[in-house]
Amino acid sequence: MQHPPLAARAFGEVYRVQGRSDLHTFLVEAVEASGGRVLYASDPRLAPVYLGVQLDSDERIGMLIYPFRITRNSIKNRPADEVRGQLRYGSQASWKRAHPIGRDVAGVDVSMIVGIDTAGGVLLGLDANLWDPLPMGISFYAKSAEVDRAASSGWHVWEKTNKPGAKRSEPRSPTNFETVVGFTQDRLIDYARLERRATSLRLDSPLRYSAAVAFAGGETIDSLPHRHVLEEQFALTSEQILDIIRGRNRLSVAVRGGVAEHHLENLLRRTVGVAAVDRLDTDSMHDFNVRMSDGRVLRVECKNASPKISADGRFKVEVQKTRSSKNDPASRFYPLSGFDVVAACLFSPTGKWEFRYGATSQMRTHAGFPDRLAPIQAITDDWVERLDDVGHRDPTRLS
Repeated sequence: MQHPPLAARAFGEVYRVQGRSDLHTFLVEAVEASGGRVLYASDPRLAPVYLGVQLDSDERIGMLIYPFRITRNSIKNRPADEVRGQLRYGSQASWKRAHPIGRDVAGVDVSMIVGIDTAGGVLLGLDANLWDPLPMGISFYAKSAEVDRAASSGWHVWEKTNKPGAKRSEPRSPTNFETVVGFTQDRLIDYARLERRATSLRLDSPLRYSAAVAFAGGETIDSLPHRHVLEEQFALTSEQILDIIRGRNRLSVAVRGGVAEHHLENLLRRTVGVAAVDRLDTDSMHDFNVRMSDGRVLRVECKNASPKISADGRFKVEVQKTRSSKNDPASRFYPLSGFDVVAACLFSPTGKWEFRYGATSQMRTHAGFPDRLAPIQAITDDWVERLDDVGHRDPTRLS
């Protein structure tokens, strides 16, 4: 397919649009409100919108923005406290094929997918890594309270559940959650910087959440640490990070999982009461066999806690696989006998490489599959800080 150039450059598919000039104007005004100067703006009759922006520091940013209108109209069979955005470019017949977003391979320009509430003066930033290719023809929703909070504070980050839909059998996010950033016009450049970082580092939803929260106070690129952001967040050197990635074959979903396993392994090897730690790297197996000093062998599965704390103030952790086997919906959920302990890494909600340990014998079971663990587990007071304090059922002993 031949794509017309935008800003004299090829950015993939360009769509002709009508009735959206106000979105184009909104974005231009947002650049100015956030301290930039528009050097170039693409034709308002085309989407995406390309803006060449210069900052006071003489830094220049190219923004390729896919804007979609947000409305507060009442939608049949939907809750009344929601706003709605519709992903619609091109003809309805074209929605059946893939619509990848344009990317700058050099990473100089940043691609963004945003919903715009022109009346409320709020933008909702969607995760460009998760929403590429664009699922044309579908709607996305957000709670009105979240949007209103973004309008009042200028920058608001939240996590929403991501579920399978009519166009996909699996959730868009492998963690079942996605991070949404709501912000006002004067924070557009901050959001562009966040998106550029998140895209280049392929941050998953929990790390994107943490990075977005760090921007809440108006952090600038000049105030960021000179070390690579992953070195700072993971408390490892770049060489150690690469060694972790190279040594684990299950990191296609997220590097963060491998880093959590690495920290857990080091912690367990230093823990009093632990005699030996064997890390497993086999599909369909738990992560560690840990032999305790008293002879018990505990099968340990490492999981990352959600960055969002429950309404009752407790942490929570997702305990399920990224996908199910064909014709076997129960296979996505772990059997009760699959492992003895879940080690929940608390980095996402706390910024610290700490763990809480919970016995599977004390966890909730799935409502529809009683021999399987429920996918979301609350980290209750029964979870402990030391592995040797975990209560367990039918422990395995060395012969």
